[in-house]
Amino acid sequence: MPKIIEMKSIIISVFIIFFSITLVFSQTSERKFISINNKQMAYKTFGLDERKANEPILVFESGLGSGGGGYGSLFPFIQKKYPGIVYDRNGIGESEIDTSIKTDEDVIKRLHDLLATLKISPPYLLVGYSIGGPFIRLYASMYPNEVCGLFFIDPTDFMLTKDEDSKVKINTSSLTGYRELFEINLKNIINDSSTSDGFRSEAKRELNESSSEFFKRYKSLQPLKDIPVTVMISYNKHIEDYETKMNEKLKLGINLASWWKELDELRIKHYAEMIKNNSNSQLILLPRYSHGIHQQDPKIVAEALSGIYEECLISLKSK
Repeated sequence: MPKIIEMKSIIISVFIIFFSITLVFSQTSERKFISINNKQMAYKTFGLDERKANEPILVFESGLGSGGGGYGSLFPFIQKKYPGIVYDRNGIGESEIDTSIKTDEDVIKRLHDLLATLKISPPYLLVGYSIGGPFIRLYASMYPNEVCGLFFIDPTDFMLTKDEDSKVKINTSSLTGYRELFEINLKNIINDSSTSDGFRSEAKRELNESSSEFFKRYKSLQPLKDIPVTVMISYNKHIEDYETKMNEKLKLGINLASWWKELDELRIKHYAEMIKNNSNSQLILLPRYSHGIHQQDPKIVAEALSGIYEECLISLKSK
């Protein structure tokens, strides 16, 4: 039995770091609730009373399995300067599960409904951490006229192709690719009896979204409008002891250092390509930082967020 418990803990740990889960759930203080589709959703707003007409509002999208409270370390640096809203997706944190949400498009539509019901009007400066990065890119595709800017914090590489993933395996003499490991760990989360129902629901949705094609609904996104975009990417991260144990116990055959190096280079390439036609945009590379950049160094993230907020203001005034 101890070996089984140890194995589960390794699987959960690797999923936290590899695939964007921050198991920091919503803080109960200052939370408000609203019913959307007869399901209670938890959210928190700040600075709305001081918001001026046509001024951007920060809209936060969290990582997989994480409530809006995962941004808690960042708020002291920004909530007295800018208006914003953070929320818990259905089934996560304090928001009720809604089984009608089956796709990432449904997630975006629900966020759109939440903002409309709360009468929080555009323009939106969307902030997405980890898998929240793909989510905000999808929002910008579905509702392009509502978005004035995008801010990515160490986003998941939804643009990684099958051929690229295969080349990484070949080049690093590894047996398992990123896309394969993504599915392996989602299945382990789903099958773990200790997983909450909401987290399991989200994991099932993401498994379906990447089966049989990785992030399949993102293959035909609308072109990104010329809006300010900032992408913060951590790379050359430390190889942790649990990663080595996971690799050995699951017999993944991954040469971790070289494997991560190639995946980092591809992710940087993909996001650089994504913003190449966007004015007042930047890619910020942070060597040796952790995946949770905003938790490790909230000040550097807040400074970058302030920068893009000002760019959004300038861009909106020029229109």
